[in-house]
Amino acid sequence: MLDVIASHWSTLILILSLAMAAVGIVHAIMTKEDVRAATGWVGVMLLSPFLGAIIYAIAGINRIRRATISAMRPVSSEAAAARHDRDVALEALIDAEYGQRFTGLKTLGDRVARRPLTSGNTIVLLRTGDEAYAAMCRTIDAAQRSVILETYIFDNDAIGALFVQSLGNAVKRGVAVRVLIDAVGVRYSVPSILKQLREADVTVDLFNGNIVMGLRLPYANLRTHRKILVVDGAVAFTGGMNIRKGFSAQFAGTESSQDTHFEVTGPVVADLFSVAAEDWRFAGNEALKDGPWQVERAAPAPGRPVLVRAVASGPDASNETNLRLLMGAFSVARKSIRIMSPYFLPDREFISALTTAGRRGVEID
Repeated sequence: MLDVIASHWSTLILILSLAMAAVGIVHAIMTKEDVRAATGWVGVMLLSPFLGAIIYAIAGINRIRRATISAMRPVSSEAAAARHDRDVALEALIDAEYGQRFTGLKTLGDRVARRPLTSGNTIVLLRTGDEAYAAMCRTIDAAQRSVILETYIFDNDAIGALFVQSLGNAVKRGVAVRVLIDAVGVRYSVPSILKQLREADVTVDLFNGNIVMGLRLPYANLRTHRKILVVDGAVAFTGGMNIRKGFSAQFAGTESSQDTHFEVTGPVVADLFSVAAEDWRFAGNEALKDGPWQVERAAPAPGRPVLVRAVASGPDASNETNLRLLMGAFSVARKSIRIMSPYFLPDREFISALTTAGRRGVEID
């Protein structure tokens, strides 16, 4: 047997390479939603069957989505139990308030997003960093059961110190506190904020930090840019602001960056919590689903109901989710489309949808 292998090793390697490439090509064609991505991977494996198949196995297969969906099941089930029973009149409400075209947009969201459209929420717009940070620290100071904070950047500066103080005081009161910082974002400050957090007895972890020793090489490019704070499973904050003095006019003056944040209550808080809890479990394999992490059953907010859907983006979800929802929103627009983003790199399909809306008379800003 060994003699046969020794005399025909080159042929066996060729057969193995072709078999690996064939499996990889079929997998790419069947799983890649982006035709350009599928074509690119097929080309790589045709040019170099053995090396291309190995590279595809390491970098081309979306293990992140599979791992996250598996991890989210117990978390999501706990969060779902805290939501209101399904509002059977929701579509009728949308139709009455906004018209049939928005009912179609809801249906699209139901089919491409993992989380439902919820009613009975409240949203408060926080226009400046000073306003947002004050509200966030005030809510942490009032926490009784739990605090989970996820952010890309947590600087070791004056604003970071305010959060460390509030989080540390919460720990002293017996509140369960978890802080998740991106492993790249935490290095924006030298030295990092980690020492101060740990000295305050705050349980902190880094998102996708040790990719080599942690055997997470396929996840090397995975970063969390999410900014989520959930307190007592009842109040949440999310938006565009990292934790750094650059967003505060009090410390940065006229050079402060402009961004917005939101304070929300209602059923959507359960969805925001599940997103942060999924990432926490991915980072440290701890499921936040018992005791202090129970999400409160939200009471209906008074007044006109606010409809909100939490849409999580990233490699753990379909890459087309956000794009499909935006395309759907553009298609139903009648008066205006306003986009605010620090990063705007639209592809051809996105630009085509905007120009088509503009030609229909929709104002684009």
